[in-house]
Amino acid sequence: MCTLERRGNLFIITLTGDDEHWIGPPFISSFLSLLTQINSQATPGSVLITTSHGRFFSNGFHLPWAQSAASKSAARDRILHMVHIFKPVLAALLSLPMPTIAAVSGHAAAAGFALALSHDYVLMRRDKGVLYMSEIDLGFTLPDYFAALMRSKIGSASVRRDVLLAGMKVNGETAVKLGITDAAHDGEEALMEAAVAMGEKLAKRKWEGEAYAEIRKSLYPEMSPLLNELSGKL
Repeated sequence: MCTLERRGNLFIITLTGDDEHWIGPPFISSFLSLLTQINSQATPGSVLITTSHGRFFSNGFHLPWAQSAASKSAARDRILHMVHIFKPVLAALLSLPMPTIAAVSGHAAAAGFALALSHDYVLMRRDKGVLYMSEIDLGFTLPDYFAALMRSKIGSASVRRDVLLAGMKVNGETAVKLGITDAAHDGEEALMEAAVAMGEKLAKRKWEGEAYAEIRKSLYPEMSPLLNELSGKL
């Protein structure tokens, strides 16, 4: 599901397994476990980079698993369960005591988009991959904390409208122009090199982790109820 590598001050989580990197209960458990491990080993100068292998960064909640349930009611319960247990992942990232970078090497849809956006910096490939909130096309409503995240991280109301109400698929270059991401790079290797270079630059500042996390929380006051509700779970 996820692997963890440490390169000096850099912690690198890589999403592995099936090509679409579905976000279901096993993935969420694995990712949270790694964040707990990273949190316990954090020192001034630590940085997290999250990336993936394959065509997808993450295709969002594991809908095939939900739809394999015995009834529509059971399928709906599985989706609601994923919505509920994914919330601590976003809370953990927003309260992690270090800078965080998402190196989005492929498509990031729905919960996968939210996962990427929960990092401080988002880098994409210019030649491959899109950001896509698929809820409107699937006929799903938007979880409240997804909406809060989008309002907190995407400054333009018209861009939020197009992403959430028109299902706009945003490639790397356009995402930078719209202020959703920070940079786009040609190819997976160049993307990872850029993420590592950014991480090493941030690590040199050796910021105190608790102060960094508290300032981050203050930047996104709409997310504070989420953080307060789930504080102490890492």
